[in-house]
Amino acid sequence: MPTPILMPALSPTMEEGKLAKWLVAEGQKVRSGDVIAEIETDKATMEVEAVDEGTVGKILIPAGTEGVKVNSQIAYLLADGESAGSAPLAAKPMPATSVSAPVAVASAAPAQVNGAHKSSGNGRVFASPLARRLAGDKGVDLANLKGSGPNGRIVKADIDKAGAGSASRPSSVSTSTGAALAAPMAVAAAVSFPQPMADDKVLALYEQGTYEILPHDNMRKIIAKRLVESKVTIPHFYLNVDCRLDQLLAARERLNARSPKDGAAAYKLSVNDFVIKALALGLRDVPGANATWTSAGMLRHKRIDVGVAVSVEGGLFTPVLRHADLKTLSELSNEMKDLAGRARARKLAPHEYQGGTTSISNLGMFGIKSFDAVINPPHATILAVGAGEERAIVVGGKLEVATMMSCTLSCDHRVVDGALGAALLNAFKSYIEDPVRMLV
Repeated sequence: MPTPILMPALSPTMEEGKLAKWLVAEGQKVRSGDVIAEIETDKATMEVEAVDEGTVGKILIPAGTEGVKVNSQIAYLLADGESAGSAPLAAKPMPATSVSAPVAVASAAPAQVNGAHKSSGNGRVFASPLARRLAGDKGVDLANLKGSGPNGRIVKADIDKAGAGSASRPSSVSTSTGAALAAPMAVAAAVSFPQPMADDKVLALYEQGTYEILPHDNMRKIIAKRLVESKVTIPHFYLNVDCRLDQLLAARERLNARSPKDGAAAYKLSVNDFVIKALALGLRDVPGANATWTSAGMLRHKRIDVGVAVSVEGGLFTPVLRHADLKTLSELSNEMKDLAGRARARKLAPHEYQGGTTSISNLGMFGIKSFDAVINPPHATILAVGAGEERAIVVGGKLEVATMMSCTLSCDHRVVDGALGAALLNAFKSYIEDPVRMLV
């Protein structure tokens, strides 16, 4: 029966690759260990050796084909007396038994590249491709070994026994390998988005017992799904600005001092409350940025609803402050405290954290100076807020010490162009640095 030659896996995570070159032709006889093809991935070019002897009956996948699935049939070998008529009719995925594990392309003498090790017997040493590679690394002469595998074949255990204690020799990568590494798989990249590693591929990279698996809860699954969707489908760009907080901090201190000590009217303003109000007013002044992309058209929102990320155990919620531009600072402050408390207790109703027209992520309380946030679909913007800290600044040619806060606006370029995003960020900055404007 004809022997199938399969597309090998170059690593535990490989799912497909490029059949870069055939080194044999139809009708050519090959022996076990002969290099018959070269396979490319985005990281390496590898040689494929034949395990069995025979004649190349048919090449099913031509050289240069990209996106060839692992374990799909790429050719077949005919044994003595077999004809092409007895060969398989189609290339189908099969267990990888007829092609050896690939070996790295390396500079070597022709006899070594072709795997033609000689012995005093029948002129050839039969060894698995892995054994050949290990022998080259450890400087072991295969001709001096007696194989313990089937039919006297030299296997890995024989090399380990012979090479115990010997120093390994690094192989050198050939010029052709370097050129191949520079050739990207452009066609495959153009037709589909890269998929995440399958679980078995990830686990194959780590030794068993060195990790534990913590099953995902629904929150983590949803966060992962939405943020992958965001980074894959939304063209992000980022705008940064530094805001001076001195006037805001002074106003906050005066307003908190005037707060009733208790009752429904009591409040305690935070810097984050001013940030929420300033962003809401900025969107009121720059309504073009208060929008959402859909394939049918742009949603220009008539309300300004600001979501604020709240960290909870195992993830986060983004409760939404509705009509944020119309509410006073004290109203925003008390509502935010209520929403954050119920978010941490996981008692928010869906309508309290769904929707919104923009969002804020504030890591200033953790001492983070600045960062870039991932847009929360279907929003077109998110404001990342850093810590307020004293810095030396130049004002009118003189050095001053001021409390500064760095903010980064992430924008969906389909909705918010650079100039529009800059207008929104400058409007936000103007309210932060002149907070009295938020009170009228």
